[in-house]
Amino acid sequence: MAIEGLAERLAAVRARIERAAERARRDPARILLLAVTKIFPAEAIQQAYDLGLREFGENYVQEFEGKAPLVGGLPGARFHLIGHLQSNKAGKAAELFQVVQTVDSAKLARRLHDAGRAIDVMLEVKLSQEETKSGVEPGGVPALIASVRGCANLRLRGLMTMPPWSEDPEAPRGCFRSLRELAETHGLAELSMGMSNDLETAIEEGSTCVRVGTALFGRRKKG
Repeated sequence: MAIEGLAERLAAVRARIERAAERARRDPARILLLAVTKIFPAEAIQQAYDLGLREFGENYVQEFEGKAPLVGGLPGARFHLIGHLQSNKAGKAAELFQVVQTVDSAKLARRLHDAGRAIDVMLEVKLSQEETKSGVEPGGVPALIASVRGCANLRLRGLMTMPPWSEDPEAPRGCFRSLRELAETHGLAELSMGMSNDLETAIEEGSTCVRVGTALFGRRKKG
């Protein structure tokens, strides 16, 4: 499935990242563009890879399990799980992904460790009151950091968050700032925050990884 206009959209997203980084007096090369390919087929990943993208985000273990045989061997490609992970699927996730951005409990951390593969992880922090959002509460972050650091197979990279959806790109600024302050408190360097709609705000607040799907691939047509 070819994604029409992907090269042009990729150039536009990269330009947005560069402009936001310039305003924030940051180096755009230090901001990872994570291409979110959930609901799109393996061909979309291949096309994005051919355009130079190397980091891809998926939401569901089962969905990516079907794509992995087609794209898992692409040289230099890394796959991030950015959706909620149930602990009973941790073993399969550790097989498929190089990065799990949504560790939210000590139990999940242990299950990932027990899978026996070295993987990078981020802690998902819940900074909103939405019941549908997953993540560890801010007060639970120190204990979870300690749990992850006790797992030799896990490399703790930083924190991620998913604020409530809003059409206003300024709306999540408070969440992004809180995540940055939390990371600074604990000496964590990486922040996964910001998506198609609000990546500029996230970069201004210190994001090192923006998760972009719609602005690159468009909305998936149903049927």
